[in-house]
Amino acid sequence: MAPAKPKAAAVAEAARGAGAKSARRKAGALQGPFEIAGRRVRRGERLQFELPMAQLYTQTPLDLTVEVIHGRWQGATLLVSAGIHGDELNGIEVIRRLRTLAALERLHGTLVLVPVVNLFGFLNRSRYLPDRRDLNRSFPGSEIGSLASRMANVFFGSVVKRCTHVIDLHTGAVHRDNLPQIRAALDQPGVGKMARAFSIPVIVNSGLLDNSLRSEAGREGIPVITYEAGEALRLDEKCVVAGVRGVVNVMRGLDMLPARRTRTARSEPYVANSTRWIRAPTDGLFRPLVRLGAHVRVGDVLGTVSAPFSSDDDVIPAPFEGIVIGINRLPPVNEGEALFHLARFGEVSAVEEEIVSHESVLEADPLYAIESIEDSP
Repeated sequence: MAPAKPKAAAVAEAARGAGAKSARRKAGALQGPFEIAGRRVRRGERLQFELPMAQLYTQTPLDLTVEVIHGRWQGATLLVSAGIHGDELNGIEVIRRLRTLAALERLHGTLVLVPVVNLFGFLNRSRYLPDRRDLNRSFPGSEIGSLASRMANVFFGSVVKRCTHVIDLHTGAVHRDNLPQIRAALDQPGVGKMARAFSIPVIVNSGLLDNSLRSEAGREGIPVITYEAGEALRLDEKCVVAGVRGVVNVMRGLDMLPARRTRTARSEPYVANSTRWIRAPTDGLFRPLVRLGAHVRVGDVLGTVSAPFSSDDDVIPAPFEGIVIGINRLPPVNEGEALFHLARFGEVSAVEEEIVSHESVLEADPLYAIESIEDSP
């Protein structure tokens, strides 16, 4: 029979046991293996694999790279995807930086990363697939349809449907520059919480387009938000940093990562329930005279369009008070071409102030400093 322990030692051991139990309760329940696309990932493991997706006409395979980071403790399964439009690069860089964060060592749940969904478009620096179809208008896809439909079917069935939440990363279309913003159907379950947790000033409450990832995932009960920032075929440092911060904020909101130890100022999101593109009044060379994020009032001059052999300018006035959330960056334009994207808000001045404040916070973020190049002495 083992000798009785001294009372003080027994009390200390009991306290340690209670502390360990309390820590386990705080950490949450351990989770089992995660299965995706025929792979099995144990808790605490990280796996990167190639998912057969399509091939070139030379029969060279184009496989989809998927990375799974499976935390030890139970939680949400978040998919972060980019490159559904192959020329939209900011999201790819967001995922590259996100996957290296030390905070992922304390992950609850599972993080699924797909940096380039549309490999054909990425290789060809194009929004579209070789058949000119838009992959984001091809979901949920089909095993026997077009190339776009088949690729959508693989991605949607093998990856998207294995997740509980989705953040899809985009930029503006070619020659269009977007202010960092969240696009979301706020009436869908779980979407509003994610959109606000991203913590950037502008949320556009937008409807669901048929056969888009947002629409079809929503039908499956999977909440999706879209982060739009910057311009196709360009990397914009502020857009990238805002994206990394936003994804981490959503993960904290979903209890996938612990809360910050110290409170920091967070952007107050403002919701735009309607937007409108302002179009070119004539053909010519376009000059924008306002910046992204600017607060404009009725009648303010947004820009001009001028014929190359004329000294006259066609002025583009603001038709209503709002915030500039998108600008065309290609000067030669035809009549009717979309030039400015304006969003309506109830508190326009407050939105402008929040945008300015958010930009200054980004410049002070360590992520921004790490990726900046110091001037040579």
